[in-house]
Amino acid sequence: MPLVTSTEMFKKAYDGGYAIGAFNVNNMEIVQAITEACKEEHAPVILQVSKGARAYANHTYLVKLVEAAVIECPEIPIVLHLDHGPDFETCKSCIDGGFTSVMIDASSKPFAENIEITRKVVEYAHDHGVVVEAELGTLAGVEDEVKVSAEDSSYTHPEEVEEFVTKTGCDSLAIAIGTSHGAYKFTAAQCTRNEKGILVPPPLRFDVLEEVSRRLPGFPIVLHGSSSVPQEYVKMINEHGGKMPDAVGIPEEQLRKAATMSVCKINIDSDLRLAMTGTIRQFFVEHPDKFDPREYLKPARANIKELVRHKLVDVLGCSGKA
Repeated sequence: MPLVTSTEMFKKAYDGGYAIGAFNVNNMEIVQAITEACKEEHAPVILQVSKGARAYANHTYLVKLVEAAVIECPEIPIVLHLDHGPDFETCKSCIDGGFTSVMIDASSKPFAENIEITRKVVEYAHDHGVVVEAELGTLAGVEDEVKVSAEDSSYTHPEEVEEFVTKTGCDSLAIAIGTSHGAYKFTAAQCTRNEKGILVPPPLRFDVLEEVSRRLPGFPIVLHGSSSVPQEYVKMINEHGGKMPDAVGIPEEQLRKAATMSVCKINIDSDLRLAMTGTIRQFFVEHPDKFDPREYLKPARANIKELVRHKLVDVLGCSGKA
């Protein structure tokens, strides 16, 4: 099937109590790993491209990689989505360039300006058959060119969501309930340590999610900054020359709970990067004489694939939903 929008995906996910995985892609191996896992698990998927990924890999190369995945995996619905579009021009470029979904992130702007910018993108996107994700509330952390300090982050105010969605016409809404961008989502001071000495982050604000859902019944909600930062890969990196102390993510059981509610899309990025980096670091330590990129990218791709499979089955609950 050709690339699709997320409209039908989200309706099924909302009614079925699961979420769609939105995975950021930067190169061929990551695209292959994600889509092969989804094909085998018969799961729908959203392949996301950030502004930074477009600068790194080039818009055309990324689109063609995703189009190749569509050819190789005709049984599963695939959305091509712009992650954190910073302005109208970037969103327009992606809409004109083959994307089926875009995010306009004007969450750092005042409420009225966020509405104005988002509505402009929605009008252009809908005229071209493309859907739009918007954001209310600001997540802390760093992801590509999105950099927000903890002091500047803010939870979504539920009392604003009805006006925002009505005035913008957006198709889904990203909200802030305590997730955070990057692999270092929380400081050690924000966390507690369990009996094994592992850092445990503060719980997500499910009360905010519940109130947003009450005010927007049936409307698809999105969680950004939702990587779990698998500790096996953090350990692998640190044991093979890396320095990532106190990297901690969102507990998977909290994401699974969110997926049973109104959250229809969960963004996952750092986990895949950690899997690739850890695998490659270990490979070079164990095989210092190797130099062929195919030899170290192949196991990295395999580990990303298994990580994605785990997310589809155990966290998102979307296995078998294509």
